[in-house]
Amino acid sequence: MQESFVISPQSALLTPEARGLAALVQALRHGGALHLSQAAGPLAMDGPPMLFCETSGSSGAPKVIRRRPESWQRSFEVTAGLFGLGPAARYACFGDLGHSLTLYALLEAFHLGADVAALAGMRPRAQAQYLATARISVIYATPTQLRLLLRGAATAGIAEFPALRHIFCGGGALDSALQGQLRARFATADLRVFFGASETSFITMSEAGTPAGSVGRAYPGVDLRIDAPAGETGEIWVASPYLFDGYASGAAAETRRAGHWLSIGEMGYLDAAGHLFLRGRKSRMVTVADHNVFPEEIEAVVAGQPGVSACAVVPRPDAARGHRMIAFVQGTAPEAALRAACRAVLPPQAVPQRFIRIDALPLLPAGKPNLAALARRAEA
Repeated sequence: MQESFVISPQSALLTPEARGLAALVQALRHGGALHLSQAAGPLAMDGPPMLFCETSGSSGAPKVIRRRPESWQRSFEVTAGLFGLGPAARYACFGDLGHSLTLYALLEAFHLGADVAALAGMRPRAQAQYLATARISVIYATPTQLRLLLRGAATAGIAEFPALRHIFCGGGALDSALQGQLRARFATADLRVFFGASETSFITMSEAGTPAGSVGRAYPGVDLRIDAPAGETGEIWVASPYLFDGYASGAAAETRRAGHWLSIGEMGYLDAAGHLFLRGRKSRMVTVADHNVFPEEIEAVVAGQPGVSACAVVPRPDAARGHRMIAFVQGTAPEAALRAACRAVLPPQAVPQRFIRIDALPLLPAGKPNLAALARRAEA
């Protein structure tokens, strides 16, 4: 029986961050299985060491995935080669250790022999101050975490971060307005948007010349195909050496395999140059007046408007139209301006019926909006 180590906020004695890092180091030293969880206990297993990590759970209960360590180690080497990363780099990440993006960043830094700072639990102002004083050079973060970091930098009066060289952003749509703010504040950093998931690791990554709205082309070693005619929206299928080995607990109807190809239920299309454009998850797509609507597309439009710091959209049943879209907006933008912006670029069926102002979106430990909590609020 392979020894297993658990990282969980329910462990005793230490703070959640210290408990997590201590268990992580212990597992790496002893070659044990590693299970990162918000609630569950350790998983007993036979065979070689495996990594267990929870999905973000943005729209439902988190699932525990199982993957071989080498599936991530391969991409550590690819990323290091692409961007010249090594022991001299200084990493920072912002989410809970149970989130695969945070864990990936920590393990990449350990693999390369680089310093790493886990800043979960710190206020955005303190995070910004730490980045500046510790001369952090590499960041892995979600768009929400980066928005908070920008706010913290402004509050702390920090105008620039000259040591920062690389920002890797995944786990959500990065709108053009936020991209502009990041490039202005972190002028020395190369900003890369990537698309992936806990089950797939990297799928695509942006580069110089990536068209607006695209998440880039296939990451090295990844093959992509769309289950639709060229240029049309369809289900995204991936084949790569970075895929997971299956679910240790939980299940997802949208996750399917066909030979060596894997789909996690994301929809999108490829342009002639191979750039991927996402439409949204099949599981979030709804019909409004017999038209397919992706909440992610609405969120991207609203989040890109002046005076909006965050947005999440949830559908509610509607007897006449099938569904109505409810937009929760964090910020000061007038509703009339948001409605006009949506009407300008979205089909009429996708324009939210209601815009609800909210002081702060409820977030999951992964740094993503808690859609289930927002759906309950919309119902109420």
